[in-house]
Amino acid sequence: MKITQIYCDVDDFCRTFIPEWQKLQLIQGDKKRQRAPRMSYSEMLSILVYYQESGYRTFKWFYQRLVQVSWREAFPKLLSYNRFIELLPRLLVPLTAFMLSRCGNSQGIAFIDSTPLAVCKNIRIPRHKTFKEQAGRGKSSTGWFYGFKLHLVVNDRGEILSFCITPGNVDDRKPVPKLVKSLIGKLFGDRGYISKKLGKQLAERNIKLVTTLKKNMKNQHIDAFDKLMLRKRSIIETINDQLKNIFDLEHSRHRSLYNYLANVVACLVAYSYQEKKPALDLRDADLLPFLVNA
Repeated sequence: MKITQIYCDVDDFCRTFIPEWQKLQLIQGDKKRQRAPRMSYSEMLSILVYYQESGYRTFKWFYQRLVQVSWREAFPKLLSYNRFIELLPRLLVPLTAFMLSRCGNSQGIAFIDSTPLAVCKNIRIPRHKTFKEQAGRGKSSTGWFYGFKLHLVVNDRGEILSFCITPGNVDDRKPVPKLVKSLIGKLFGDRGYISKKLGKQLAERNIKLVTTLKKNMKNQHIDAFDKLMLRKRSIIETINDQLKNIFDLEHSRHRSLYNYLANVVACLVAYSYQEKKPALDLRDADLLPFLVNA
């Protein structure tokens, strides 16, 4: 992923989005001076996205050792590190909107899953102050954690279709109706999404929810294609693994909620630029009969 490509895409987006967004902002109380930052939104967003796959473990090192040393010609109005961090909350809305513009399209097959985002080790929960009002305790397949959940819906090509972030104690089924607003076809999930009420609700939108069964449930008839797709559901788990291990999605160094959310969304944007995403070859000759009859 090249910084030039990111900047061109972000700049094209910001030329349209930023003026419209600023027109819609509400002003409360006395008029306050809002000095425009020296760097443009396009420049700051490009730096923030590129960091996620740079290999640096902290943004401070990335900014001071790479950006301020090697990129001064590319960014002549470069800000100091402290000023850049102060402006991060302003970047959250345009960054999220940019990610939404990069989401893929539903082709009739989608996979849904959530992944825990721990903000500290369990032994340090009583002393954790940064996300005291927002984070929650939850339990995943690997045990208890304290923090948030990232809910993702992806297609068979590994493209992110929709996403949301919730406290760690929120049921996986709760955000599903909002996540699937623009979906069609079949949605595949694990046992955590079993719900008759949710199934009926999605069926009204012409979405079929297909999940694996719990051990104490009676066997149900499942089409051969659906069985095959349930076995391929690991594609979304692979994506979650890449987000955490390649794009530095989960760590405990955050000291601000806005900066934390900006980091999560920037990870998703960086992933969207990955040339070779986890994907299923559903156009293989052996699978075409199943696709036609699905």
